[in-house]
Amino acid sequence: MSEARARLLSSASRLFYTEGLHSVGIDRVIADAGVTRATLYRHFPSKDDLLVAYLTEADQAIRAQVAAAREAGGPPAAIVRAVATSIADGIRSPGFRGCAFLNAAAEYPDPAHPVHQAVLTHRTWFLETVTELLAATGETAPEPAARHFVLLRDGAMAAGCLTDPAPICETFLRGVDGILEYRTAGKN
Repeated sequence: MSEARARLLSSASRLFYTEGLHSVGIDRVIADAGVTRATLYRHFPSKDDLLVAYLTEADQAIRAQVAAAREAGGPPAAIVRAVATSIADGIRSPGFRGCAFLNAAAEYPDPAHPVHQAVLTHRTWFLETVTELLAATGETAPEPAARHFVLLRDGAMAAGCLTDPAPICETFLRGVDGILEYRTAGKN
C-alpha cells in the first residue's frame, strides 16, 4: 500500500468512526491526510469506495483478533471467551463510539448499497465464525447459540458507548459464559 493511500485510509477511518460516514466529506479527508484531490481519486474513485475500504480495514482488524484468539490455543471454550474478551476490551478502549458496522448500517440502510453490502459481508463472516467456534466446544445447536452471542455483542457495542462500559462488558462476558454453560448443563 502506498504511503498516500495509507494516510488517506487512516484519516478517513478515524474521521468516519468518530464523526459519522455522511457528516465527513471528501474535502475533510483530503485536508486531514495532506494529499491532493487527484491523489484521493487515484486510490478511491468515489467516496463509496473509500467507505468500503474503511469497513474492509475494520473487518480485517476483527478477523486478526479472532485469529489471535485461535492461535493462542487452549480449549475451544477458552477461544470463545478470548474472542468475547477482545470485544469487551474494544468497548472499554478510549474513544469507543460503537460498532463501525452497526453505525454504517444505520447510515446506509439500503441493502443494495456497497456500504451496506460490506456490513453484511462482515456480519455473515462473524456469525459463521462464531458458529464454527461454538461447534468446536461440542455445542449441539451452534447456529442459534452463535446468533445469541452476536445479539449480546451488538447490544454491548450499542450500550458501551452510551454509559459506563464496565457493567456493559461484565454483562456481555457473563452472557457469553451463560451460552457456554448452557451447553454443558444438559450433559451433567
